[in-house]
Amino acid sequence: MASVAASAALYSATTSPAQIAGAEPEDAQELKHHLKNGKGFLNPWDSWKETIGPMIIFEMIWRRLSGKSHSPYTTPPTVPVRTPSFLPTRETPELRATWLGHACYLVEFPSGLRVLYDPVFTPRCSPFSWLGPKRYTEPPCQIENIPFVDAVVISHNHYDHLSHPCIMQIKEKFPAAHFFVPLGNKKWFLDCEVHNVTELDWWQSREFTLSLVKERNGDSTVAVGDVDAKKPSPPGTMTATIGCLPCQHVSARGPLDKCRTLWASWSVESGGKKVYFAGDTGYRAVPRLPEGADDYDAALNLPVCPAFAEIGALRGPFDLGLIPIGAYDPRHIMSPMHANPVDSVNIFNDTKCRRALGMHWGTWVLTEEDVMEPPRFLKRALRDKGIPETGVFDVCDIGESREFVA
Repeated sequence: MASVAASAALYSATTSPAQIAGAEPEDAQELKHHLKNGKGFLNPWDSWKETIGPMIIFEMIWRRLSGKSHSPYTTPPTVPVRTPSFLPTRETPELRATWLGHACYLVEFPSGLRVLYDPVFTPRCSPFSWLGPKRYTEPPCQIENIPFVDAVVISHNHYDHLSHPCIMQIKEKFPAAHFFVPLGNKKWFLDCEVHNVTELDWWQSREFTLSLVKERNGDSTVAVGDVDAKKPSPPGTMTATIGCLPCQHVSARGPLDKCRTLWASWSVESGGKKVYFAGDTGYRAVPRLPEGADDYDAALNLPVCPAFAEIGALRGPFDLGLIPIGAYDPRHIMSPMHANPVDSVNIFNDTKCRRALGMHWGTWVLTEEDVMEPPRFLKRALRDKGIPETGVFDVCDIGESREFVA
């Protein structure tokens, strides 16, 4: 990347509605996930079961009052937290991913591109600073400790994935960073006076070009992003293809806006490496079953979400998958929108990821499973599928970086 820095020159940033063509299902243009009245979105698969927020809250309260619920034990030690070691320059010999808690990863691509996924560093995932799920593991760093952020990818607008304070901090430190969001979320960013934002529907992609620009004092450079550039790129330019893909979930920031904006998984390809970010997703809807029953019993014949196999066939394979493994109990409530580790391994296989790291655990108590159960359950799920328990689909410490060699 030394040649990149040496050849840095001023390059203006523009945006264009042009779409990069990518393989998609035959029925993609039918937009089955769009409500017919144009006021929201839905999950268009048999694997989905509609959930009603107040009913979920009522049942969770009833489980607690009746003694059926389980309160996870969060007293340390739980998940180890270490101070991240980010690369100080854009020289990146291999694909590198650092888990920053819950669903947040910073991925350093060999091209020099730096992508931050679902950044939330606040003590609570809530619209309030004094109410809502509180972290039981501290964030390993803050936005100010990250040296480079070029693109920010958001899966959906739930508070454990989209944080207003964090977006404002990113805007302050990285004013040229470009945000990629699912359809319907751009207005929220514009209302926050964040204008470097591109919203996409499922199966849409954009070419993202990053150029190093001399600052006014001439002593340093900053990265400026350009979506679907029409001008020739100068030498040393970094490029990426960023694609919005389906997943099975819902969205809401308040009691009256459920599913008004889209949720998504994402692909990012740059420097010859391709990463799949599954966001927040379920895989199938599990009915209420007797305690201890196997919800993968073939006799149940539960449909699974077909989108992941389509993603693998049409956009895979991926060098790395970032896949949720937590927040899954009780299954009859959480399964439509949250994967358990067996689901996670199936998503890994369906999407044709070569390697994977787990996420969506270890930060807030959102459900009833023990806080350290997801990684244990993941190992069992891998073993049952004939996949090595380590070295293929792993978990890491919060703040830990992993490199992925071809």
